[in-house]
Amino acid sequence: MLDKSALTSRTVRLHKRDNLIVAVDPLNPQSVVHDITVRERIPRGHKMAIAPIAPGEPILKFGQVIGFASKPVMPGEWLHEHNIEMHDFSRDYHFAEDAILEPILPFEARATFQGFRRATGKVGTRNYLAILTSVNCSASVARFIAREVERSGLLDEYPNIDGVIPLVHGTGCAMDTRGEGYEILKRTQWGYASNPNMAGVLMVGLGCEVFQIGRWKELYGIQESETFRTMTIQDVGGTKKTVEAGVSAIRDMIPIAARAQRETVPASELMLALQCGGSDGYSGITANPALGAAADLLVRHGGTAILSETPEIYGAEHLLTRRATTREVGEKLVERIAWWEDYTSRNHGEMNNNPSPGNKAGGLTTILEKSLGAAAKGGTTTLNDVYHYAEPVTARGFVFMDTPGYDPVSATGQVAGGANVLCFTTGRGSAYGCKPTPSIKLATNSEIYRRMIDDMDINCGDILDGISIEQKGQEIFESILQVASGQRTKSEELGYGDAEFLPWQVGATM
Repeated sequence: MLDKSALTSRTVRLHKRDNLIVAVDPLNPQSVVHDITVRERIPRGHKMAIAPIAPGEPILKFGQVIGFASKPVMPGEWLHEHNIEMHDFSRDYHFAEDAILEPILPFEARATFQGFRRATGKVGTRNYLAILTSVNCSASVARFIAREVERSGLLDEYPNIDGVIPLVHGTGCAMDTRGEGYEILKRTQWGYASNPNMAGVLMVGLGCEVFQIGRWKELYGIQESETFRTMTIQDVGGTKKTVEAGVSAIRDMIPIAARAQRETVPASELMLALQCGGSDGYSGITANPALGAAADLLVRHGGTAILSETPEIYGAEHLLTRRATTREVGEKLVERIAWWEDYTSRNHGEMNNNPSPGNKAGGLTTILEKSLGAAAKGGTTTLNDVYHYAEPVTARGFVFMDTPGYDPVSATGQVAGGANVLCFTTGRGSAYGCKPTPSIKLATNSEIYRRMIDDMDINCGDILDGISIEQKGQEIFESILQVASGQRTKSEELGYGDAEFLPWQVGATM
């Protein structure tokens, strides 16, 4: 939580243990801050030492280790890549020590929204028809079908249908049917087909690919119905015939999808995906903790919040294991961290290849620093379960899903898990939207909010001007309810979402 009293001369010290401050605005050489003379220019969002730090001593932010001094550092010096390094250090996981049973509001006291109640009992926030593809070889045909539906004006008389979306990807063949990549694609496809924001689904394949539609249907017990159809280009007889058949299938689904009407439902039916991208030095101070406060509110109202991006909680995972409801849940998270350490090693990488160049320009130096800020999106409630990528999320409350840090891949996994609304924080200005799940963009600073006003839904930069984390969390929570009820986000107005379906590709392409 940001303490208003900590704001002095447009800098902030986030924890009493910290040996640094963060510059809210640029600091000029020879200016005096906290009785310390600034030795060099400190860019906005970057860090300045406030105590002598010897080589090898830890650099502390949020009261946690974000790296170690690679050379002697004097008070007033800029702290960044030139004098901070990463190396391994032990972390005590303290499994489940901070887990508490938070009170959930009684049903009659919960907030509500206007959603689409599906036959499965789940509730959607949007009403889409989708064209999924089993393989990249059918991607163009899926797009042709969607384009023909749009040209024909078939949806013009059905305003409660949000659109027809072709969700195409770059895999589906040249893969091992017994490998992780196949399992991930299988889960992702079914997760999207069954997401409550979908009113109907057409699955299009080529016919000879590794990812066989027939086998997939058999594994999940999927039956063809009025709102679920499949076809392959080879069986139908080529591109033109498949496009015609696909348009006909969508035409048949439209009046059925149009029957869905919004009704009042409790906020406990919301499953919120938590995302951050284009992070900067303000992310962990403003938008991420504010989103965490909104997530806590949602959990209190009986809903679910999904934190993800495993490489971006690396170094902060010990804060989550303390909140695990049981030791077993905490150990599931540590197991996924170990998997990532092995995965990056096998591929000749390292966990600290993140932050990105843009993150570093915005003030983030190490993955530990980025992770501590990113984990703040998860709020403060008990961690109830840990899921593999694209697994169906069945637990209520705060949960974690293992995903890469790459935003569209991560969000794809969350939506496959059942997320029906998404919040995305950004400090550098990520251009992102999601279908079928609406994405609310939260700016970490007022400058990027003003500069990219057509992309940003909420400004969290005013936290630096005195708005409390709790106030901003309440604003975000209310916006979630409004968007879930049909209010369009900026990314929806811009038309984002068709190209952001990106299943995680793991394993060899053969």
